[in-house]
Amino acid sequence: MNWIAIGVTLKLAMLTALLLVVIGLPIAYWVSFSRWRWKFLVESVVALPLVLPPTVMGFYILVAIGPHSPFGRLYTDLVGHPLPFTFEGLLIASVLYSLPFAVQPFAAAFDQVDRRLIEASWTLGVSRAGTFFKLILPMSVAGVVTGFVLSFAHTLGEFGVVLMVGGNIEGVTRTVSIDIYDEVQALNYAGAAMTALFLLAVSYLILLSVYAMNRKVWAVWPQK
Repeated sequence: MNWIAIGVTLKLAMLTALLLVVIGLPIAYWVSFSRWRWKFLVESVVALPLVLPPTVMGFYILVAIGPHSPFGRLYTDLVGHPLPFTFEGLLIASVLYSLPFAVQPFAAAFDQVDRRLIEASWTLGVSRAGTFFKLILPMSVAGVVTGFVLSFAHTLGEFGVVLMVGGNIEGVTRTVSIDIYDEVQALNYAGAAMTALFLLAVSYLILLSVYAMNRKVWAVWPQK
């Protein structure tokens, strides 16, 4: 197995999941509690990666962060090199591509919080920020963990967006999914099978933990 590619993939998945917690929580809070009648427009944009082909999204991200875009030129001027085909550019693409996998579980968890408790907190003089961190967030831990884990797992299997934005640079942007593709292209089916089995096992364990947590299986597991 290509442990370098595995290391890059795990690093990318962890950073993506952590950034999505920071970025996704405010978005999910707004989606859940906003009364703006046109908020479905924002929800549709957030959910767009679910239906958009990865190559299409990768192409638009590549254009958006490229050296000819305002953002890309600013980054190049500040850092000294362009974003495309770097780990940083790959991280931006992964965050955008996995955004709905974090925001939707977050928002669903916020929707389950009893609004009467929230209003009671406001009535007692607790600020909106205080109510969020002391009431809403603790009662939504399962949804937050689910969003974190799903965005982590989704990043593990990225291919189209990764290849479009990051390319295939060993030790920098070459992930497990690209490594499997390269092994198949080289007719090294044994190596591809071993890496694919590793990715399958990790993905299954991640999903198993999510389902177990959401069903609260451990709470009813018979004690010896």
